[in-house]
Parts: sequence; C-alpha cells; structure tokens
Amino acid sequence: MRLFIHVIEARNLPAIYLNGTSDPYVRLQLGKRRAKTTAVKKCLNPLWDEEFSFLVGDISEELIVSVLNEDKFFNNDFLGRVKVPLYTIMKSDNLSLETAWYQLQPKNKKSKNKKRGEIRLTIHLVQKNSSPEVFNCLQTYSEEVASNSDRLSEIARETPLSSNSSMESSVLVDFEEIDSAKEIKPNSSPFVDFLSLVFNRKRAEASPTSSPGDVNTVEQLQEAQVNMEACENQEVDLCSNEKFDEFLKIMASKDEGGEMPGNLSGGVLLDQCYVVAPNDLNSLLFSPTSNFWPSVAEVQGSTGLQIEPWILCNNECLKRTLTFTKAASKLVKSVKATEEQTYMKADGSAFAVLASVSIPDVPCGSYFRTEILYCIKLGPALPSEDQTSHLLISWRINFIQSTMMKGMIESGARQGLIEGFAQFAEVLSRNVKAVEVGSINLNKEQILASIQTQPESILKLAFRFLGNFTFICSLFMGLFVLAHLQLAKPNVGDGLEFIGIDLPDSVGEFVVSAILVLQAQHFLNVMGRFLQAWKRRGSDHGVKAQGDGWLLTVALIEGTSIASVDSSGFSDPYVVFTCNGKTKTSSIKFHTAEPKWNEIFEFDAMDDPPSRMDVNIYDFEGPFDEAVSLGHAEVNFLKSNISDLADVWIPLQGKFAQACQSKLHLRIFLNNSKGSDVVTQYITKMEKEVGKKINLRSPQTNSAFQKLFNLPPEEFLINDFTCHLKRKMPLQGRLFLSPRIFGFYANIFGHKTKFFFLWEDIDDIHIIPPSLASVGSPSLMVILCEGRGSDARHAAKALDQYGRLKFHFQSFVSFQEANRTIMALWKARSLSPEQKVEMVEKQFEAKRLQTEESGSFLGIDEVKMPTH
Repeated sequence: MRLFIHVIEARNLPAIYLNGTSDPYVRLQLGKRRAKTTAVKKCLNPLWDEEFSFLVGDISEELIVSVLNEDKFFNNDFLGRVKVPLYTIMKSDNLSLETAWYQLQPKNKKSKNKKRGEIRLTIHLVQKNSSPEVFNCLQTYSEEVASNSDRLSEIARETPLSSNSSMESSVLVDFEEIDSAKEIKPNSSPFVDFLSLVFNRKRAEASPTSSPGDVNTVEQLQEAQVNMEACENQEVDLCSNEKFDEFLKIMASKDEGGEMPGNLSGGVLLDQCYVVAPNDLNSLLFSPTSNFWPSVAEVQGSTGLQIEPWILCNNECLKRTLTFTKAASKLVKSVKATEEQTYMKADGSAFAVLASVSIPDVPCGSYFRTEILYCIKLGPALPSEDQTSHLLISWRINFIQSTMMKGMIESGARQGLIEGFAQFAEVLSRNVKAVEVGSINLNKEQILASIQTQPESILKLAFRFLGNFTFICSLFMGLFVLAHLQLAKPNVGDGLEFIGIDLPDSVGEFVVSAILVLQAQHFLNVMGRFLQAWKRRGSDHGVKAQGDGWLLTVALIEGTSIASVDSSGFSDPYVVFTCNGKTKTSSIKFHTAEPKWNEIFEFDAMDDPPSRMDVNIYDFEGPFDEAVSLGHAEVNFLKSNISDLADVWIPLQGKFAQACQSKLHLRIFLNNSKGSDVVTQYITKMEKEVGKKINLRSPQTNSAFQKLFNLPPEEFLINDFTCHLKRKMPLQGRLFLSPRIFGFYANIFGHKTKFFFLWEDIDDIHIIPPSLASVGSPSLMVILCEGRGSDARHAAKALDQYGRLKFHFQSFVSFQEANRTIMALWKARSLSPEQKVEMVEKQFEAKRLQTEESGSFLGIDEVKMPTH
C-alpha cells in the first residue's frame, strides 16, 4: 500500500523577510520517511505542482505536511504545518481525500500568530496487486475478529484474574491489542482495526492454544500480505526505473554538448577504469533499484539508509536525497547525515553527479558541506573490444560560514573520505571488473597496428587534377595552336610589326590571343598544383622515432566538417603537428570536407616530457599561393589525462573552424622508455645548472603538489620558495617549480589564489634591483609571451603595450638560489636545441678567450728586458 500526495499550491503565507516575501518549500514526513519540494523564491502564494509517494508501514502513522522558509545560512524558518492521520484516509470514500485547502497550524497552540495561510493538497492511498482471494480472506478474518472480540470479553469476565493458564494469557493479550487499537481510533471500523493490527510490527505472536482454524487463517493472511508487498515493491521498482530512464532522456535532449565539470579542489578520491559501459555504470551507482548504496552502507557501518526517489526539478535538474546514520568513530559519535545528489550532466555517454553531504551534528557541522563529484565517461579501448568506463571522483569542502577551524575540518574530512572511498572502491570492484594498466599499454600497439593508411595512386591523383573539362580544353587548344604553327607560313610584317614581334592584325586575332593566354595560365597553374601534390603525396607517416626518452605517438584518424575557403564547399586539407620545436606533416586529402587519413606520426625521443602540442590544419593552394589556415588547436598534456587522449575528438579554433564546428579525431600516446630513473637524472642535471644540491622530494610531497594544481602523475616538484606576489597589495604565498610549470599558491584566511603557466610561455625574466618597496631585496619580473597565461590573468601586475602579462615576485628568503633555479629551468625548457648548442658554443668561446688572455698576460713576466 502506497500513500500518494500531490502538493499543488499555497496562499497567504506569512512574510519572513523585511521586503515582505518568503522562500517557501514543503517538507513531507510519514514516520521516518521524508521528502521535500523545491523552494519558490520571493513568493507568498507559491505554486509547486509536485507529486510524492511513500510506502505505508503502519496504519497508525500520520502524515505531517510542513511549510518552511529556505535559509541558506541559518536554520530554516517554520511557517506552518498540517497533520493528516492515515486512518482518516482509510475512512474516506475510495481511500482518497479530494483536492482541498488545509489551514496551516503553528507548532505551539499558544502561539499568538495563528494565521499561517493555507495549502492545497490531494491525498490518496493505493493498494496494488490485490487479488479477490486476498480480499475475501481479509473480510473473513475481520468478521472473525469482530465475533471473537465479544467471545474474548466474556471469557475475560468469567475467568479469574489470578488464573495463570496459557489460554487466559493468550486471550488477555489479544484483548488488550484490540482494545488499545480502539482507544487510538475510537471511531474506526472493524476493518480499520484489523488493518492496524496487520501493519503493526509489535503484534504479539499467536498462542499455541489458539484454535487450528484461527492459526491457519492468520498464516494465510500473513502469506498473502507478504506476496502483496513483494508484488507491490516489484511494480514500484519497475515504475521507478522507467521514470529514471525518462528523466535521463529529458536531460540528454537538453544537453548542449558542454564539457565535463573539472575536478573539485580537494583532490581526487578515486580514478579508475572499469570494464562496463558508462550507461551501465551510471545505473549501478544511481539507479533507484540498485543495491549498491545499501552495500556500501553495510561495509561502512552506516545504518538507517533511506533513499528517496529521483525528482526532476523545473524540468531541468534531477535530484534525490539520501539519509543515513554514520557509524561512530574514535572522536565523533554516530550522527545523522543527509546527502543530496544532483545530476550536472547526462548525455548518454558521459554523466556527472554532484553530491552535497550535510552533517549538522558534528562539531562545526552547520558551517560547511562536503561536496563530492562523480564523473563517468568513456574509458580506453581494450583488446577484447569491450566497452570501458572511466570513473573519477573528487571532493572539496564548501564553507557556508567563516570559521577558524578550516584547516582542522579539511584535514579530518580528507582522512575520512580517503578511508570511506577505499571501501567504496572495494564494493564497486565486486560488481564490475577494474581495468588493469597492463592491458591498456598492450592496447596501444594493437590500436596502432590496426590503423592502415590507403595511399592515393598516381593515376587517381592525375585524374583528380587533370581530368576536368577546363584542363582538357586548354590542352586541346594548346595542341591546336602547335599544329597551326607547324602548318602556317610566316607573314611579312605589316604596320608596327618588326622582326621578332608579331602583333594581331585584327580584332578577332586579338581576342583569340587573349583566350590563349588565359588558357596557358590556367594550364600552368593546374600542372603546378599537380606536380606539387605529387611531390607532397607522401607524409611523415611510418617514420619511426629514434632515441630513448619520452616518446610521443600521434595517430591522425579523420576530420569532420572541415571548412572551405571557396564556394565549392570542399577543401584540400593537411595537418601539421608541432611539439618541442619538431614538426610532423600529414598527407593532403583533396576535394573533401570529411577527410580520412589513418596516419601515424612518431616524434623522436625527448629528454623531458612535452608540455603541449600544437595542431594546425591548412588548405593546400598550390606551390605559388600561401597556405590558408582552416583551424588550429592545442593539446595541453598537463591539463589532460593521458588515458583520455587515447581516443579523443578535438574541436578546432579559428573563424572558419568555429563557424563549421570542425573537429579532428586523434589517438595520442605518451610513454617513457628510460625507466623509473627519470626524476633522479633530471635533478642531477639541474644541480649542475644551479650549482647547488637539490633535495629529492618524498612521494607524499609530490602527490600533494600534483593534487594542488591538478597535474598528471609524471610531474614532480623540484623546489619551492616563499615569496610575495606584488599586485596592488603584496600577497604572501609559495612559488612551486617543476620541470614543466611555474606555479604560485596562496591561502590567506580562506581566500585562495592559485595559478600556473608553462616555462615555454615565458618570454623574458628581468631582475629588478633592490628598492624600498621590495624591502631592500631584489625581485623578479616574469613576462609571458603574447596571448599566453590567460588562466593566470587575475594575478598579473600589468599588461604591457604588446599584450604580454607581467608578474612581479619579491621578498624571497634566498633570492640567489631562487633566481638560479628559475633561470636554469626556464632555459632548459624554452630554448630550442639549436639555441642550446649556440649558447654552449658561446660559453666555450668565452672561456677560451679568457684562458688565452690570462696566458698572454702571464707570458709578459717571462719576457727578458734587454740590459744596457
């Protein structure tokens, strides 16, 4: 049996705010089960039109409908409430209370303000899957209860109270139960009395001395009740799943193709791939009929888990609420927690759910909420061709009010979440299989082996360029003119003609000459494009990488909606990849907007991991015209997960590409062939540049550094320095230096400033002499290249006339050490190999000149002056 409530509207609600408005919402409670509507902002006559349902467990319960004012910073204000006992619904016709207005009542009857407004509700009970046999059994048993009640009362009067017989005790127990039910509901019918006994979980067991007929009837009734509840739950679960799928389809239809939300600032709790489709993993975690969360609660020791159904708010946002009691820990007793899960994205292949957990009973619990972001997207391909999902869970603390305990709260929450999600991952691994890292690495070779290019033959290429009507006409005209020259006799010069110059003798000859010139020009252009295309028919596909180090492999699969610069609607695109000063060029695909390359490019081994790769796509215009850019993109290896780049569609930027929504399909792989000694080798090399020993950081420090800036696991910390970022007011923080980034982080009373940029983005570094403003110590001015560092624009001191951002750092504890480290890292990353060789040659030349000068000076002492 289920209770359905339709919350329609309210009117004449009291005003809470000074502007004469309120933010009302309705909270429904039946026993321990709760639900609530959305809050209507600044309204005294709100309209909700939302429906809710509860499974009835005890007929003696009452429905409490409370109207509250939403307050994000303090406790919600009480506006009024209505209590509806379930037995009043049982007495009504068709088990339904028709749509009616209910007067809201105060909590305290002595309250002075009794005008609380009215709320409009529709309430009805629904009994599903009830067979005629069950109703007959219920009716028969209710009649027996009614007849037995008189008989039991007579036995109670006739039997002495001091009797200890089993019959007497059983009779008195049944009599007291019936009598107590009547005292609670004096006006209820015998059928209602019977239902109250059926749903009352505290009912005493039947006595062994009861008659066999009564015992059989009770057993039949209990069996029928269990069957009814099982069928009802199965049907409700089916309806819930269907509604859940409908809600997801509605969200997918309204999805605008935006990107997945980024990781939350607290860090990553779980980053794992599983052998399951993203849609199936989403159903496992968030479907209404899934047993995953009860299993997690059982492992974590949580009790009283109640999961409310999903509600589609405003036809846009999908929400549900979970309530449970967390197990007691060493420091905190068992407390009640409320978790609100909200879908932020659902497009069928990618899902993002934000969970906001509130635990008001813990110390300072009303000051903060813990937010957890679940991101599900398509994982890497496997050799078995099974679909995989990438589950990424991150967290943060959202402080509602300021408190001095922020650091302690974050530290305690971090430890608890790490332990809790370790158990979460354990339960999840029982349901779905985790992807092993080795299978992904093996998959790279198989994916690349499956990519086969189809080179265009010379005959097909010639037909593409030369097999058109215009070129054939030009060729025919050229042959016709050559034949004419062979047959015609030379004429005597007339008019202004002289030897070597033969001018047209008529208007017709002039027109023919002009046509021949245009035909010859077109013929030469087409032949030039054909010869250039023949020369560029190949590409860097198949050229193997050389050396040991960081190997970058890019597979160019295809493109879609490639722009065209002419009216034909087609172009001749080719792609150029640039990474660490090295370029790879693809072949040209002629006369197409949907090119398919299937080409593989391998960059030679690099000593340091690359920071980014530039992708440019051009339109081939022949040997004499400049190539036109059709779009460009940038692959940032620090802001992207390597596993996500294994199969990715990259949107192109540029006026042509954005208008056509052009995209390139790439498969990018980056691995290291040097082994695990990369960190030690790099630090040893930097020690020679800096001239001072650099301490190797612990794995815990590197992990904290990676989480702080959301960096990939291959990035490691080299050194960090305390300094001030100079803006309008100096901001104290720490400068973090790694092989690829220059980062800054500050946290002043909860106000966080965080940014980083690449070493390649730095155009110049100036040392500013000591001054009074810098407290007598030198400072550094870091100038970025034009158009770079847009993410760190908020922390820049100035923007110069060339569009370059300037960052001013001062008050270093050890300026010389910081300066040497920064300059060494910048030169190692920003200078090209040719510039590095040139710099080494200059240093060697300077040392040689210095040695020669010192040698010649010492030689003067050896010269013997002549004596007279």
